[in-house]
Amino acid sequence: MPLHLVVLALLQPRKINMEKGMMQIIRVLVLILLVGTSVSGQVRIKDIASVETTGRISLIGYGLVIGLDGSGDRSSGNRGAIFTVQSISNMLEKFGITVPAAQLRTRNAASVMVTATVPAFGRNGVRFDVTVSSLGDAKSLEGGVLLMTPLMSGDGKQYGMAQGPLSIGGYNISTSAGERLKKNHTLVGRLPQGGVLTVETASPEAEVKGPLYMNLNKADFVTASRVAEAVNAGLSVDSTRLAKAVSARTVEVTLPDTVDTPAELIDLIADIELMRVQPDVEARVVINERTGTIVAGGGVTVGEVLISHGNLTIHTRRSPIISQPGAFSGGETVVDEITETTAEEGANPASVIPENTTVNDLAASLNRLGVKPRDLIAIFQAIEQAGALRAKLEIF
Repeated sequence: MPLHLVVLALLQPRKINMEKGMMQIIRVLVLILLVGTSVSGQVRIKDIASVETTGRISLIGYGLVIGLDGSGDRSSGNRGAIFTVQSISNMLEKFGITVPAAQLRTRNAASVMVTATVPAFGRNGVRFDVTVSSLGDAKSLEGGVLLMTPLMSGDGKQYGMAQGPLSIGGYNISTSAGERLKKNHTLVGRLPQGGVLTVETASPEAEVKGPLYMNLNKADFVTASRVAEAVNAGLSVDSTRLAKAVSARTVEVTLPDTVDTPAELIDLIADIELMRVQPDVEARVVINERTGTIVAGGGVTVGEVLISHGNLTIHTRRSPIISQPGAFSGGETVVDEITETTAEEGANPASVIPENTTVNDLAASLNRLGVKPRDLIAIFQAIEQAGALRAKLEIF
């Protein structure tokens, strides 16, 4: 929609006061400038930060999975899962069936722990995913069905129920001959949309009264300051700064006086999330010595340094020696080996890295030396020790 049509639409008579109308016009104009102009390196705030809410609650529950093909918990012996037998016995008693626990066989059932996280602003009847993990000595949960399981928070309050068939995404096959074929981990499964909320969590009405907090995915003082500046440029009126960075991860946004209802709060959050900022990325080189993986950011530079990496190659050759006795001598044939070891050191030329060399230039120079990933790890460590690496080196 053209800009003049947007402004005219906002000026149409509505059931809002003039102050709210002018506030909406200013917000739309600023958002058009911020969102419409795509600057290289800028990202949306929603891609690097999230709104802090009180609606996310971790839930846990104990339940039973049935319908297993003999891969459930054992019910006999000293190493069997006794709590599985007790759970099944207690469940059957609720249906009016009394069975001695000693006569129960539970190879088709398994005790599990069910975990989930309540979605933010969840209402009664909202569905969510749950994770089911084996608690006993079951071999696999493949093909099982979770019975109705209450889900409770850490304070013991029940928030929902979970029930349904498990999705394992793998298999675990064993034969009587001892052969075994396994794909993925079959002792943990998921129930997509298998949980149902029975209690409403925090609603947007509770968030209207207090400030809004934006939490960065990656803590950084510079990025937090830039997010606050972007929000102030898009929302502040009459030089009133509504946003401020309270830490390297959190930006506090004071709600304008025009935000009185949950609908207006949702519109405000949507406007903030669409604003663009340029996050600051720390120059860092991450090295995984176990896998030989090296990841370097684009902001990594290297000072002037001389690199000469010798290549030592060791060759070991074994030559068989056979001693054959003479005819009718009664001797035995003897087989032995002679080992010959030689060492060769490659004559790689030295490479001079100039000042403020980028990672791409450094990689090209090291490739000319024929450096392999394992050698590159040692070179980066040596550059950091020489004080020429303008980045943070992390090794794990």
